[in-house]
Parts: sequence; C-alpha cells; structure tokens
Amino acid sequence: MVDAPLSDNSTAFDSAPASVLHARMAKLRRADFAFHLLTQSAALVVLLMFAGIFWALIVGSWPAIQAFGFRFLVSDAWNPVKENFGVIAPLYGTLITSLIAMLIAVPVGIGIAIFLTELCPLSLRRTVSIAVELLAGIPSIIYGIWGLYVLAPFLQRVVQPAVIDSFANVPGLSTLFAGPPYGIGIFTAGLILGIMILPFIAAITRDVFETVPPVLKEAAYGLGSTTWEVIWNVVLPYSRAGVTGGAMLGLGRALGETMAVTFVIGNAHRINPSLFAPGTTISSAIANEFTEAVGDLYPSALIESGLALFFVTFLVLSSAQYMLYRLERRAGGRS
Repeated sequence: MVDAPLSDNSTAFDSAPASVLHARMAKLRRADFAFHLLTQSAALVVLLMFAGIFWALIVGSWPAIQAFGFRFLVSDAWNPVKENFGVIAPLYGTLITSLIAMLIAVPVGIGIAIFLTELCPLSLRRTVSIAVELLAGIPSIIYGIWGLYVLAPFLQRVVQPAVIDSFANVPGLSTLFAGPPYGIGIFTAGLILGIMILPFIAAITRDVFETVPPVLKEAAYGLGSTTWEVIWNVVLPYSRAGVTGGAMLGLGRALGETMAVTFVIGNAHRINPSLFAPGTTISSAIANEFTEAVGDLYPSALIESGLALFFVTFLVLSSAQYMLYRLERRAGGRS
C-alpha cells in the first residue's frame, strides 16, 4: 500500500491504523480541552478583577459609608477640617464634563469616519487616518498642559467674553454662560475631554463603517440614492452597534479621565450653573487630595467617591448596552 501524501490529511487519516487514529483524536481532544480551559480562565480573570476592585473600594470606603450614609451622595459639603464630606459636586462635574465631551466628540468623530470611508481621496486617506491614530496616543498630561497654557488663555480672552455678551439677555443661556471669564472651568474641561476621546470614536467608527458590505451601498446607489441617503439609510443602520460601542468607549474614558481635567477644571468643590465657572470631578479630586488625606474619614471619603464613580460608570454603560439591545430587537421585529 502506498503511503498517503502528507498534504492530504483526510487520506492520511483514512489509511492510518485504528489505534493511531484513536491516539490522534485523543490528542486533539486534549488540546481542544486545554484551549477551552485557557480561554475560560481568561474570562474568569476579568470577573475576578471586577470583583476585586469592587471589594477593595467597599472595604476602603466603609468608614465613610458608616459615618455619612446616603447623605454623602446628596451633600455638596467638602470640609476636611471638620471631616464633613459629600460627593454631589464632583459627581456633577464628572457628568457635565462628560456630557460636553460627548456632544463634541460623537458628531465630529462620526463625521471624520464618514469622510475617511466614503468621501476622502485615496491619496489623503492614509495621512488623515494616521493623524487620527496619533492623537489617540498622546498622553493625557500633554493635553492638560496644552489646555492650561494654550486653550484656556484663548478661551478667556476671545471665546468666553463673546459668548457671555451674546447671551447676556437670553433667559436660561445667560445663567448657563455667565461670567467672569476664567478660562479654566467646566466647559474647558469638557472641551479637552472631547478632543481626547475624539480619535477613539473616529477610529472605531471608521473601522466599523469599513465592514459594511459594498454590495449594500452599490445597490442603494443603483436605486438613485445620494451619498447622504446611502450613509443615513444603509451605513449607519448596519453599523449601529459598532458606532454605539465606540461612543461608549469614549464615554468610559471621559468619565474616568484624571490629569488633563485636573489641569483645566479649576478644582473647586461647588456646584455652579455656569459652564464657565470652576468645578471639579471625582477623578481630579482624588488625584489632588489623596496624598494629603490624613485620618480615617478623609481618605475613606475619597475612596467612596471612587466607588460612586465606579457605580455611575457601570450604570451608564449598562444603560447604553440595554438601549442598544432594545434597538436591535426593534429592528429585528420590523424586518
């Protein structure tokens, strides 16, 4: 009997003795089981890390939980001398700066992705893509230094005075954009965060748009659709899950960003309705004060602030996933 060629695995298996086949199958089963165990262990590591972080935050913040209870979540007091703490002011700053960042980064990031995948000339596409990816690699402290020495003075001299004067007699907006123009503040921090998360949203959205089957777009163009109609009715619905995922990744970074925000937000523990006023976020408060926190309640209050940020981030991202699930079910029902 002529030996089967090595390149033909099926013929080699057919011509091998039963004992050899049994040994080979057992070896493959063991390898498959080891691979399954390895990937399962990797998934369990993520859950263990999640549980470990949560447990460490609970243990560290327990003295503050016992001392303040629910009042910690609704109080704006922050007096280390009297050991009276509340997280509502930094929590407000965290949410508002993240909202400003998302309002800036999501439409601009999607616009960049649309341009790169649908409109950009081939000679320019690689250059712009590399520039977007390089922005994502800049350390956050560099953004903070640039924001403090370049962006904040520009906003203080040019942008904020013009906005304050323009909305001075408009109800509601006059409060939202009230002076004096500090340069630093909630709006500046949100703007810096928007610039920071923009490349992440743009890069992920671009990659998702490139997964849209060309036949779908060609069919829409064949029916006489314009570029805008193809993007709105074909590209965006098809890639909705990926676009939402990219936006949520950017939101997660905006909620937890520390150093860049610390440079430009003003670090004031108070709630001010004006976006131009100084404020603080949970991350910047922890970074500023943890090294000088003494006693039992002060560091515990800072850790409980981190626990609050942990819960807020978890709730925001979980709500986004649930919203996406509902949208997918609705789309499936219509089809």
